[in-house]
Amino acid sequence: MFNSSSITQFLLLAFSDRRELQLLHFWLFLGIYLAALLGNSLIITTIACDHHLHTPMYFFLFNLSLLDLGSISTIVPKSMDNSLWESRAISYMGCAAQLFLFLFFISAEYFLLTIMAYDRYVAICKPLHYGTLLGSRACVHMAAAAWGTGFLNALLHTANTFSLPVCQGNVLDQFFCEIPHILKLSCSHSYLREVGLIMVSACLAFGCFVFIVVSYVQIFRAVLRIPSEQGQHKAFSTCLPHLAVVSLFISTVMFAYLKPPSMTFLTLDIMVSVLYSVVPPAVNPLIYSTRNQELKDALRKVYEYTFFQH
Repeated sequence: MFNSSSITQFLLLAFSDRRELQLLHFWLFLGIYLAALLGNSLIITTIACDHHLHTPMYFFLFNLSLLDLGSISTIVPKSMDNSLWESRAISYMGCAAQLFLFLFFISAEYFLLTIMAYDRYVAICKPLHYGTLLGSRACVHMAAAAWGTGFLNALLHTANTFSLPVCQGNVLDQFFCEIPHILKLSCSHSYLREVGLIMVSACLAFGCFVFIVVSYVQIFRAVLRIPSEQGQHKAFSTCLPHLAVVSLFISTVMFAYLKPPSMTFLTLDIMVSVLYSVVPPAVNPLIYSTRNQELKDALRKVYEYTFFQH
């Protein structure tokens, strides 16, 4: 029996006991992390420097890149450090901080993705009202609401999870601190309060998902009515990447947090966690930049200015 007050650290899941595979994991995660850092930093710099991109859509994309940088920096460096030094330990307070920051960033990102769906809906379905509905003040308020809601959600879940008594050891079957795996260590029935809180959050997330789906149904109906093929292509090129990001994010998070405890397949759990925590921050810049001509042109200008200015 473990007493939660006596636990000073948790043991995270090691990807392998073999040194070669630990180093492979380190280099793989390092590559993904550097790609995420480079891609998101480029988008942040480009949007900040090019005044043509000072529009609501790019303002929200700027915030998305900041959140992506935050979420991947919360979990990947620690996992890389453990693989490099053949360690599994994370301190109790370190685990609480990691859980809080990760929940904060991914919750805020989800609310921001919902706002981005609204932005695309207004731009395509109500273009004459775009300036009124999405003025600079409204955009700042919406972005602040996404960050603020993410913060409150993370604070609530973290405080509730770490107030639970732990009596099932300190070994987490995950490569970072994640609520479902911490709940498995809690004493019987004491975890039900946090499960209830997860269900409330899931209902809120489902409401956002319905809003996104309804927005896109309206968007696609409007796009199909656009007479020119070029107009349709431009509308789809800004909407489809967003839809792809939202679909991957929602499906994997829902599976990770809402599947029954009896459905525990270690390899599947790790793959799903990697898909919602590590992959999106690395591929989001690629998805948004390759399908967006304005952003590609601005990135080219930044590149030329940086490397070819005399």
